[in-house]
Amino acid sequence: MDSRSILVLVTMIVYLVGVVGIGVWFSRSNKSSGDFYLGGRKLGPLVTAMSAEASDMSSWLLMGLPGVALLAGVPEAVWTAVGLAVGTYLNWLFVAKPIRHYSQHIGATTIPEFFSKRYHDDKHILSLIAAVVIVVFFVPYTASGFNACGTLFSSLFGVNYLTAMLISAVVITLYTTLGGFMAASTSDFVQSIVMTIALIVVVFFGINAAGGWSAVVSNAQSLPGYLNLTQGYDAATGAAASYGPLTIVSTLAWGLGYFGMPHILLRFMAIEDPKKLPLSRRVATVWVVISMGIAVLIGIIGNAMISAGALEALSSSDSQRIVIKIAELISTHGVLPAIVAGVILSGIMAATMSTADSQLLAASSSVSQDIVRDTLGVKLSDKAQIIIARCTVVAVAVIAMIWARNEGSVFSIVSFAWAGFGAAFGPVVLLALFWKRSNKWGAITGMIAGGTMVFIWEYVISPLGGIFAIYELLPAFLIAIVVDVVVSLATGAPDKAIEKEFDEVAAMKD
Repeated sequence: MDSRSILVLVTMIVYLVGVVGIGVWFSRSNKSSGDFYLGGRKLGPLVTAMSAEASDMSSWLLMGLPGVALLAGVPEAVWTAVGLAVGTYLNWLFVAKPIRHYSQHIGATTIPEFFSKRYHDDKHILSLIAAVVIVVFFVPYTASGFNACGTLFSSLFGVNYLTAMLISAVVITLYTTLGGFMAASTSDFVQSIVMTIALIVVVFFGINAAGGWSAVVSNAQSLPGYLNLTQGYDAATGAAASYGPLTIVSTLAWGLGYFGMPHILLRFMAIEDPKKLPLSRRVATVWVVISMGIAVLIGIIGNAMISAGALEALSSSDSQRIVIKIAELISTHGVLPAIVAGVILSGIMAATMSTADSQLLAASSSVSQDIVRDTLGVKLSDKAQIIIARCTVVAVAVIAMIWARNEGSVFSIVSFAWAGFGAAFGPVVLLALFWKRSNKWGAITGMIAGGTMVFIWEYVISPLGGIFAIYELLPAFLIAIVVDVVVSLATGAPDKAIEKEFDEVAAMKD
């Protein structure tokens, strides 16, 4: 390993040590399971905003999105970004405050517990189903984060992928296990800053390496359909592709996923002062729009760098490594650039870790709180609950490590898991917050229908092609809403006590 690689590695190690230090610091403040999983509802507005969006973006922001733009141009990347930006804003605008008020009013600290207490499900059927959904979709989602870290280190230092993935996974698991929700949220806030620095540096260096902004634009314009939002570029044929209205609507549907993301909804539930949510909304939306715009731009710049000979051509499977390749190029320019490259690569780690830690917490809370305590009725002290919570984090992480043992596509794994949560939880969350007539049976069947349809559409219907080859989140989300509404209307109105709670929450202003 040469001096350049050592400098990059040292920078990344310093970053990792700092993140673990955050976990150690907050481990002292966890006195109950509520502290471990929701931070005692003490998040400030900036931490709420930035940690929510950092945990949302994942390695997809610095690997998946630039990779898609690099290969095929702007259509899929831009329409996905637009859908996510709109979804982010609407989620903060309509869901954040109601779920903060409702969850506190009924004493819920996890999403499955919110569903059960919202509908007075004393048998905890809803919380059990929701917990299973969380585990089913968060294990591969977390595995995609471990996958990204393994890919990063193996690409940079020639380390065996499996070894690199395991080391990264252990670090993420360690600080999450120690510090719980506050450690995850605070580190996510820090990591959002690192991600931002990484994006900005890569853009300016990339433009210079490609020969200037005019060279970047000229290269993109020379590729048929590359900058056309209804076409796109087919790298295999060198011709323009087609990106029709149905595909555009399907891609925009990514935004629907926000209404059902447990790790984002938990941030809403945890904010200390609901009056500060408008500030959080503005900060979160601005950051998401800018960061995704820059990520798409990096893909376009990367293509220009390859055309200019600054980088070697990347295959379709390697396109997600474009930021890594640019960072490697930066590191060849001296000591300070090597340190900067280490910060950029730490940004990829930050994107990955900020999502993986939140996913580990959400999955572990589903097992320890919603299955062990609520469904199985095991009575535990606060100390025992924290111990079980930490053991569950480790168990879920081990399963995710096994899943991630072989390198794969970050974008495809995230896409499927995103659809799963969006379809299973999104409709139930919206109807629970805004429709008093919804009931337990509607929520149960809607959740099952949404989660099941994601699998059916992806593996049975979508392969038929044509109009069926759309993102599975859209049809699954719509079917889940219809099922929830129809079953709720067919099975009788909720109890008066449930309706009274709904009205009390609706009357809350701040």
